[in-house]
Amino acid sequence: MKEELSRTALLLGDEGMTRLAGTTVAIFGVGGVGGYVAEALARSGVGKMVLTDNDTVSVSNINRQIIALHSTIGRPKVEVIAERLKDINPEIELELHQSFYLPENHDEYDFTSYDYIVDCVDTVAAKIDIIMEAKKAGTPVISSMGAGNKLDPSRFEIADIYKTSVCPLARVMRYEMKKRGVKKLKVVFSKETPMKVSAPLENNARRSIPGSIAFVPAAAGLVLASEIVKDICAGK
Repeated sequence: MKEELSRTALLLGDEGMTRLAGTTVAIFGVGGVGGYVAEALARSGVGKMVLTDNDTVSVSNINRQIIALHSTIGRPKVEVIAERLKDINPEIELELHQSFYLPENHDEYDFTSYDYIVDCVDTVAAKIDIIMEAKKAGTPVISSMGAGNKLDPSRFEIADIYKTSVCPLARVMRYEMKKRGVKKLKVVFSKETPMKVSAPLENNARRSIPGSIAFVPAAAGLVLASEIVKDICAGK
């Protein structure tokens, strides 16, 4: 056992560490939530990750994204997170996709080759397609619900999508999953009522910019990572 993981092994045992090392986790979106998921999984000993994100680091990301620094502004997020993960574990295997995940390009991914799939994107169409492709492949999937316009990191919890409440994104996803006959979906969501913030539309988008803060997406990402590690170690 590598010294870097010796204290983790005290909690998870040799069998758990072996399972993590042999696992491939695909993470869609490595921004506010997904970046923390990726880092926590790397620090926990996950052996391979497939990372997808088309964005570059912007100044407005600095308030909440673990990869966002003045030194990384303008660089592709997948490249920045890859450097960080390699610095944590030089032996980790990484497959990078600098692209937006869309239903039209899902054939670029082999969902059957992943052991676990993490949905951290913020567009409903992409979330639905990731989940449906994971279900079709029989691969475990977990999805992040809304983290914007919230202040209380302690309100996040893991639940089935049909047992969620309060979260506007979860409400939309409940409807979409039911319409598609999905019986269950593990998600992280918050019962905190989103704040109403006043912000202009961004780049003529249809929705206003959500408010964000350092500790809320981080908390969501760490709760997700915790559940993923537990599932992998349990052989789920």
